[in-house]
Amino acid sequence: MLKSQILEKLHSKYNNFKYEDIENLFEIFIKKITHSLKEGNNIEIRGFGTLSRKLNKEKFVRNPKTNERLYKNKSYKVHFKIGKILHSRINSKTVNESE
Repeated sequence: MLKSQILEKLHSKYNNFKYEDIENLFEIFIKKITHSLKEGNNIEIRGFGTLSRKLNKEKFVRNPKTNERLYKNKSYKVHFKIGKILHSRINSKTVNESE
């Protein structure tokens, strides 16, 4: 699902809000998540899942095309652990489009 589709769905559900207000709230939500992950905090959304950051260690890697060894600095990646409620909804037999 695209960001624009999410915003359209929210706007149709909450039509008393302006589209720009919904867009601003969504941007604030994303910025808060990004800021929290940058600081090293985990984000837990009950029923949805947990976002955390994992460390990729510094190491030597190989360019498969030239077989050249390159040094890769440490970096972080986002790890998502699915919540039990979301997992059960995804794996249930019936699909509710209204949710």
